[in-house]
Amino acid sequence: MVCRMKDKIIDLLKERVLVLDGAMGTQIQQAKLSEEDFRGERFRDWPYALKGNYDLLSLVQPDLIYSIHQSYLGVGADIITTNTFNAQAISLSDYQMTHLVYEINYEASQLARRAVDKYSKRSPTKPLFVAGSIGPTNRSTSMSPCLEDPMYRAVTFDEMRLAYKEQIIALIEGGVDLLLIETVFDTLNAKAALFAADEVRDEMNRPIPVMISATITDKSGRTLSGQTLGAFLASVSHVDCLSIGLNCAFGAKEMYPHLKELSRLAPCFISAHPNAGLPNELGEYYNTPKIMATQVKEFLDEGLVNIIGGCCGTTPEHIAAFVELAKAAHPRIPVEEPKDLWLSGLELFESKCSFNSVGERCNVACSRRFLRLINEKKYEEALTIAHKQVADGAQLLDVNMDDDLLDGPFEMTQFLNLVASDPEVARVPIMIDSSNWEVIEAGLKCTQGKSIVNSISLKEGESVFLAQARLIRKYGAAVIVMAFDEKGQADTLERRIKICNRAYQLLVNDGFNPLDILFDPNVLAIATGIEEHRTYAIDFLDTITWIKTNLPGAKISGRISNLTTAFRGYAYIGPIIESVFLYHAVQRGMDMAFVNSSLAVTYEDIPNELRILTEDVIFNRRAEATDELITYVEQHIG
Repeated sequence: MVCRMKDKIIDLLKERVLVLDGAMGTQIQQAKLSEEDFRGERFRDWPYALKGNYDLLSLVQPDLIYSIHQSYLGVGADIITTNTFNAQAISLSDYQMTHLVYEINYEASQLARRAVDKYSKRSPTKPLFVAGSIGPTNRSTSMSPCLEDPMYRAVTFDEMRLAYKEQIIALIEGGVDLLLIETVFDTLNAKAALFAADEVRDEMNRPIPVMISATITDKSGRTLSGQTLGAFLASVSHVDCLSIGLNCAFGAKEMYPHLKELSRLAPCFISAHPNAGLPNELGEYYNTPKIMATQVKEFLDEGLVNIIGGCCGTTPEHIAAFVELAKAAHPRIPVEEPKDLWLSGLELFESKCSFNSVGERCNVACSRRFLRLINEKKYEEALTIAHKQVADGAQLLDVNMDDDLLDGPFEMTQFLNLVASDPEVARVPIMIDSSNWEVIEAGLKCTQGKSIVNSISLKEGESVFLAQARLIRKYGAAVIVMAFDEKGQADTLERRIKICNRAYQLLVNDGFNPLDILFDPNVLAIATGIEEHRTYAIDFLDTITWIKTNLPGAKISGRISNLTTAFRGYAYIGPIIESVFLYHAVQRGMDMAFVNSSLAVTYEDIPNELRILTEDVIFNRRAEATDELITYVEQHIG
């Protein structure tokens, strides 16, 4: 039934612009309710003040809420929203009413459902829908409320997820047709809501359509937590949502350029429900229906939206004006899905160029200094390493806390929370790097952007591999798959191809976006003097060619420093070999690699003789090439 409902809405959105209702709060305020009105008979002796708890009115003033729904339906709204914007445990805890979450959401949904069903009987040919309103809460999972402690969070991802889950279950059982996750000021909060919706869908077998609507806080076009609209889109791109949009904060005039940017990027339907202008010092809104209709007409004339409605300050009169405009409007046609990997920190990262570098010095296995600083709890100083990596050109930041003396999940959480407080570092995507699933999941719960998990593999079999991949997808991340299976690490071309192909087929057939799959076919040490190691480099390069030819959308990653472990006693030669190898890997199609950007050597700057010797080793051209390279190093470099 729900699937048919989604198809029905999609068909309508292709045909015409749908109209969402206006503000619930504005209409409630016009009723000028007293503290006694908010209490009603049931909560007459409640020991805490209740005035301002609008969601409670679905229980104590149901006739008022029902009449507001009727007023919006009466002027032609296609979608009405439930009176549940703050009806989850986190917000209701301010009134000591967390035990009422289910009842409030269920009853609010029933009120909206009855109103819609009544109007549907009058006009059976006009489809009407109820959207369950899910607000952002009054707390943030990615920002600290304490300036003195940027790593502190007033709420965790799991607390947010569970609060949303309780609300969503009640909304669905109360009869909503859609979920509207709105006024998103912190994308990590929204990701928790989306995770919860996914859980409920699986547990209830109810794939209910989801609308997502962000709010921007200034003319820069960023959310309160600092993300650009492109970064926000990437962060929620794992969800097959009905629409993405903007609401609140601005009036229609101020929203216009940002809505235009969103429309340029989003491969789904677009919604907009702006305020009736900006409020004055008394909280009053002055954009009349006539003024606002003129501004909204621009949205419609340019084909920027599929759903239009009103937020703070809007009334049935505003919505009536939008209904008239929508009759002559052509709905927006969504743009094509991205053809490249999208990642994000505070800014959108599109993997369009031939190669992208991953800064590896925030990895306790790659930097003794970083390990020491984390051990000593000198997090601010450790953050300077991240700063330098980004300043030196790293386009992604690898973070790894895998050390026997560290509490990995705790340290990953602490450091990523600190990173989130620094806009210069937080603008780039994070690579959450660990061999411990608990550490990976801890990192995923801290990143509002779209990150990359490094890594998972078939080492523990297909069931564990797919279970981890599904969770990574729910958290909204891409994934690196190591060429490793139940038999061990792939060290030949044939094994690399077999494992990568098997993993790719499993993931794609399970619904994983091919663009979000990266392979690490194992960069292994060469020039060790061991015969079997002579083909390691060329086999890796040939694996790149095979993957690019046979696994559409998949990308290649690797830790280049693994190649030169035999030369760790030579400060100069390692970067030379890595540069030559990386040059040829990029020529084959390698997309990203772990590099220490500050030590990078340009391929063209390497002396010709040394470059040829290095390529002889990499391509396994001659049996004596390794010895000749070592001799050259000893004679010329020492």
